[in-house]
Amino acid sequence: MALSYHDAVVLAVYLFAFLAGLPANLLAFYTFFTKVRQKPAPIDILLFNLTVSDIILLLFLPFKMVEAASGMTWPLPAFLCPLTGFCYYSTIYISTLFLTAISVERYLGVAYPIKYKLSRRPVYSVLASLFFWLLACSHCSIVYIVQYQMPDNDTDSTPSNFSTCYENFTSSQLHILLPVRLELCVTLFLLPFVICLFCYVNLVRILASLPNIQPRRKQRAMGLAVATLLNFAICFAPYNISHIVGFITNKSPTWRVYALLLSTLNASLDPAIFYFSSTAIQKTFINCFAMLNCKIQALMPCIYHETGVKEQTQLFMQCNCLCAH
Repeated sequence: MALSYHDAVVLAVYLFAFLAGLPANLLAFYTFFTKVRQKPAPIDILLFNLTVSDIILLLFLPFKMVEAASGMTWPLPAFLCPLTGFCYYSTIYISTLFLTAISVERYLGVAYPIKYKLSRRPVYSVLASLFFWLLACSHCSIVYIVQYQMPDNDTDSTPSNFSTCYENFTSSQLHILLPVRLELCVTLFLLPFVICLFCYVNLVRILASLPNIQPRRKQRAMGLAVATLLNFAICFAPYNISHIVGFITNKSPTWRVYALLLSTLNASLDPAIFYFSSTAIQKTFINCFAMLNCKIQALMPCIYHETGVKEQTQLFMQCNCLCAH
């Protein structure tokens, strides 16, 4: 069966997000897991949870790929439909909460450095993480409620989710779903976005006014602020705007599926936030690329035939040092 243009676009975006996001997030998971086990810091705990959330989303993407390849019908076992939707939507909002927590942690560390350093405890980040997971998962349990909400004498709609997964809804289902979507938008998107905006605008303003701050630190703060706010604007805003439009029009917008695709890309953009948030991730990425360069040189030495003897010796010593670690 030939795919329609719509299905091909959906499948392509899912595939890109999976291939681009999974390797980077697995690398980040290993780095943060090692740091949390050795000497946990609040920011590392938050970043570790954000990484876990992204990996869960990516691991359920193959089910969404099968759905797109099947013409947006659901050929998999029925129990996987609500489970996939629950994990898929939960991780999107878990990401907004952890991105907000990271912005608050960075802002407090700059605005109130002494007071925050004396009061910061890893246990606070652990408790906040548990609260975020509970908050997002409890909200997104609406997937199960709506999935099994049977139409009540609904003659103007066909039974929903007969051959599709969480796509077509009866009026009785929309009566439950649309107000919950609006509440999701306000609680788990608009409020976190306002907090993020406040924290990063003031973070950049404070760092710019301090003459003794290293330019590298200012660049990292600016990069973190831009990456996070772009993540909110590109990945989360269109999807949550569809909630507002759906509540006003009393139906799901036809373009909602494309807005949801942008939210999927969040998992492949978060590694940029990891890079600006953690020096450990920066070192891991640099070492990984250096190792890759060494492997390429070993397999295809002709590429480097124009490299001078001194440069080759330095690269060889660097590769041996990386391999030793």
